[in-house]
Amino acid sequence: MNEIVIERATDEDAAEILVLQRCCWVSEAISNNSMDIPPLHEDLPTVRAWVQESTVWTARRGGRLVGAVRGTADGTAWQIGRLMVAPDLAGNGLGRRLLQHVEQNAPEHTTSFELFTGSKSVRNIRVYTRAGYSQLPPDPSHIPGVVYLSKPNAINSE
Repeated sequence: MNEIVIERATDEDAAEILVLQRCCWVSEAISNNSMDIPPLHEDLPTVRAWVQESTVWTARRGGRLVGAVRGTADGTAWQIGRLMVAPDLAGNGLGRRLLQHVEQNAPEHTTSFELFTGSKSVRNIRVYTRAGYSQLPPDPSHIPGVVYLSKPNAINSE
């Protein structure tokens, strides 16, 4: 996976991100027995909007988009989302690499990292737990069927 190049996404990446996103979230829909997953229903203008509004990175291998992740500041929390890896490359460490990259590039004032995944997305939960994330207790504001996880930013937590 050393030949992977991670760069900031641009508007030109949005269409490829949309295609990759749909490929990646089909397995999530199957695992969680629900097609009601926002990444499967977003359109190109929506993806373009979050590429412009958030901090998004792409991972390319020989020009092919093989992964992406976004980070969005919410107060002192860094919301991590849309972490995706091409299905044929899953399990090779690219997801962990993208997660580390988005964490390392969080704003200086970040005190915690937060993300969520489907409650039946065992592989995702395992990756996040191994990366130091802990599940948050259920909250009425949480989306049903979703697990929320958080970890302190070791650099800025007190």
